[in-house]
Amino acid sequence: MSAPCIERVLTGDIAEVVNFVTEARAQMFSTRAAGGMPADLAAFEAVYLQGDGCFLVARDNGRLVASIGYTPYDHRFPQLDYRGLKAVEVVRLFVMPDYRRGGLASRLYGALEGRARAAQVALMYLHTHPFLPGAVDFWRRQGFTLTDIEHDPVWHTTHMERRLLRAT
Repeated sequence: MSAPCIERVLTGDIAEVVNFVTEARAQMFSTRAAGGMPADLAAFEAVYLQGDGCFLVARDNGRLVASIGYTPYDHRFPQLDYRGLKAVEVVRLFVMPDYRRGGLASRLYGALEGRARAAQVALMYLHTHPFLPGAVDFWRRQGFTLTDIEHDPVWHTTHMERRLLRAT
């Protein structure tokens, strides 16, 4: 296994990437996820290629093995007030099992953060769930801090943020 190369998704890659993310999502959230195509995936080109989003993948000899993206934060969680900040939400981090525990997720996130910094993003937000093994610790190692944990009975949504630019 060689070191996968990280690249930005192009228009010709959309179908393959959406299929990869959809399958990874189904495996990760099999007993919890509601059906249907998420809005960002249904409008992938508009969200990630034409808008203010970004989507990266890792390939090993042409084979898609990991993904990550960000979209502009949509303010859907009332307890998080990022108005006035250029904030994005980190989404769709998936790494194929054979490629885990080797630093690929950290490399992917680092490349994504680099894109965010170049785009003058002030804050990166994400949420995760405690049933995803190691997720909170992984994001802490990337410099994210815990901002809120929802006490709903199924998801226990864990909100995290990383400030890239200081307020002036």
